Amino acid sequence: MRIIDLAVIVVYFAVTILIGLRCSRKSSSSTEGYFLGGRNFPGWAIGLSFIGSTISSVTFIAIPADSFKTTWVRLLPNFAYPIVVTIAGLLFVPLFRSGQVRSAYHYLSLRFGSMISVYAALIYILAQLVRSSTILYLLAVLLSSITGLATPVCIIIAAGTTALYTVKGGFEAVVWTDVIQVIVLMLGAGACIFAIIYVVPGGLSQILSEASAAGKISFQDLNPATGRLEPVPFGFSLTEKTTLMLVLVGMAQFVSGQLDQDTVQRWCSTKSIREARKSMVVLGFGALPIWTAFMFLGTCLWVYFQHFPSEVSTAIIAGTRKAEDILPHFIVTVLPTGVCGLVASAALAAAMASLSSSINASGMVWVNDLYLSHLVRHKGDAHYVRVARIASLVLAGIMTLGASAVYYTNTKTILELNIILLALVGGGISGAFLFGLFTRRGDARCVLCGILCTALFTAYSLAGQAGVVKGMFNPYYTSILSNLVMFSVCWATSYIFRRGARDLAGLTLWDRRPPSDEAVAAFPAETSLARK
Repeated sequence: MRIIDLAVIVVYFAVTILIGLRCSRKSSSSTEGYFLGGRNFPGWAIGLSFIGSTISSVTFIAIPADSFKTTWVRLLPNFAYPIVVTIAGLLFVPLFRSGQVRSAYHYLSLRFGSMISVYAALIYILAQLVRSSTILYLLAVLLSSITGLATPVCIIIAAGTTALYTVKGGFEAVVWTDVIQVIVLMLGAGACIFAIIYVVPGGLSQILSEASAAGKISFQDLNPATGRLEPVPFGFSLTEKTTLMLVLVGMAQFVSGQLDQDTVQRWCSTKSIREARKSMVVLGFGALPIWTAFMFLGTCLWVYFQHFPSEVSTAIIAGTRKAEDILPHFIVTVLPTGVCGLVASAALAAAMASLSSSINASGMVWVNDLYLSHLVRHKGDAHYVRVARIASLVLAGIMTLGASAVYYTNTKTILELNIILLALVGGGISGAFLFGLFTRRGDARCVLCGILCTALFTAYSLAGQAGVVKGMFNPYYTSILSNLVMFSVCWATSYIFRRGARDLAGLTLWDRRPPSDEAVAAFPAETSLARK
């Protein structure tokens, strides 16, 4: 890249570090300041932070690649997002903002006991480490292609920069850097789109007409056997992709996303329930247009390379090269000086937002749900803040080692491990949340049975996908069916394992009265975070 483009990237890195250093004073006084930013964030900032943590470098590159190669069919699951966040704002936010719940997994501890909470917390941290290692590796590959530095060096630079402002500045640094990163992200996508509109003869109208005529702006899908676009049916099916089922898949996945630590942490960091709900409005009606813009970017790239074909674009269309190469190729070879650096910074921003959120949220789970609750319970705030920083730094170091492992081994294997891990444990945990929120039944024994059955079911699904056994449904629907298995098993076993007399105040959607003193006293309250 040219010197000006590299300078833009350096300025971006410098700004994120300065934000972290500026936020460090406020975050050092208490665990509440470090993990929740003093619970004083406006809803719009948390909403943008939600978007920043949702969109990673994989999304930045993969969505345009998908619409370049096929159509907008993979946008269908995202249509469920406004529905899910509306439900979350109305039902989940008041419960998690009641003052009784410190974190997502503290809720499971209150509802089902410490065994389920510890299991869920450990699985969450492990899943975040695997996911973040993959994102960090892809971020380093992009940074390496931009700067010419070796990939291992770029892993250290990217991880070190992200860890510095995250560990030093805490959650407040995460939120405000997320806000900046989302702005940079939108500017980067917009710059690519306008560059194509400017160059293509006929501009926007020509792009829309050519893409529509070719079926690129549609919900058709590419048949791998024939290589042709075919309409996607609408109705209910478990064996093939349909419009309705893809939306339901999105709903199942997004509901799971509303019940993990990243989300609950942000809800608890706002000034009020009203601001928490406002953040969901920003997320629900802001993320969908951004995803659509990236889909449209892929369509614009297809039209551009129809007029100005290159060796890379021709190979991608022919199927001899991965579609994910198209946007990096366009950034480096087509965009003018300065704009190239801006768009590259946007791609880096997408990854760093996800990494910083994972580091801080995983650190909070370790300190709040494991260290404070089960290891060291009688220390002051200064001790827990110090442990939080050490934990976040250690987690960032493990992510660096994980990304290095991806580089020195088979990347495909690591990606498959990520998918398998999330599939095996994700459905069970979100199903446990839903069972706890929507019913008054059951205890830890029911949830353990549900986790076991869900893991067996998902293993069967993966075996069917690999061809080891005969599959009875499309693997796209594993997330829906696994949640149904979890909920159904918990419900059925609740008639076998009777729940003893227990106060559920503030723990289900049917018990929204203030919690009893016994329920609060049963859990440690040594830190300001716990007292809140």
